[in-house]
Amino acid sequence: MKQLDPFIGELELQQVHMGSLQPFIEHRRSSGVKTKTVNAALAVVRRIVNLAAYEWMDERGLTWLEAATRIKLFPIKDARTPYPLSQEEQAVLLKELPEHLARMALFKVNTGCREQEVCNLRWDYEVKVPGLNTSVFIIPGEGVKNGDDRLVVLNSVAKGVIESMRGLHSTHVFVRVRGKKAKAEPVTKMYNTAWKSARERAATAWAKRQDAAAPEGFRKVRVHDLKHTFGRRLRAAGVSFEDRQDLLGHRSGRITTHYSRAEIGKLIEAAEKACSKSRKSPATFWLRLPGGVVSA
Repeated sequence: MKQLDPFIGELELQQVHMGSLQPFIEHRRSSGVKTKTVNAALAVVRRIVNLAAYEWMDERGLTWLEAATRIKLFPIKDARTPYPLSQEEQAVLLKELPEHLARMALFKVNTGCREQEVCNLRWDYEVKVPGLNTSVFIIPGEGVKNGDDRLVVLNSVAKGVIESMRGLHSTHVFVRVRGKKAKAEPVTKMYNTAWKSARERAATAWAKRQDAAAPEGFRKVRVHDLKHTFGRRLRAAGVSFEDRQDLLGHRSGRITTHYSRAEIGKLIEAAEKACSKSRKSPATFWLRLPGGVVSA
């Protein structure tokens, strides 16, 4: 809404349509944003227009608009290709990230959680698993993109990250402590200027180490690429499609937070195959081709 306000903030609701939105669209395009980002803003406008036409009523019982203006979204043809990290690229990136982001990234690449699932992870989501000497996290549906409760199992690396965060904050798992006497503050965002600066340093370090320019995908690696990395590693390790769905939090026909101890144990074993130190993990490299990435 803040982005839209300079362009349509002074208009009457009836004046908001694709024509009046064109200056906003052109401005965002010229700023270099992807179509998906433009569509996200247009979807907000469309939602408001639909509410004004069909649900919001005035004191006379009339809707705010007689009819909803059609707000069209653009076909997405410029989506960025996912970039799964190799183990070496991951190590270089983690070394350059600030400590609090490095921990979050390490957890993310070993659980497949989305950025906001990591940022909003709370201690009261943790559930002990009797007999397995471990715990899982169950994230309520309101904090998950698809609206379903999200089961997060911990392989040995993710479990180690969790243990390192205990006692730092009463409610949130991932926090940042700016000074020795400062209070721990929850981290609200991973993809920020610190992340972007770190990936630039990582690309420079990679170039020096390899005596060659860093791949474009690595130079512009996103937080969400860590989720793709986890998924690709699971697939390369031969983890079944159904288990990959559950580990990545994808919607399926199964009730994904109702598991027996044996089932949780199986998922933990599957997640363990994504660990860099796991002897069961096959040697994996990514064939990077123009227009896409193929694992091998």
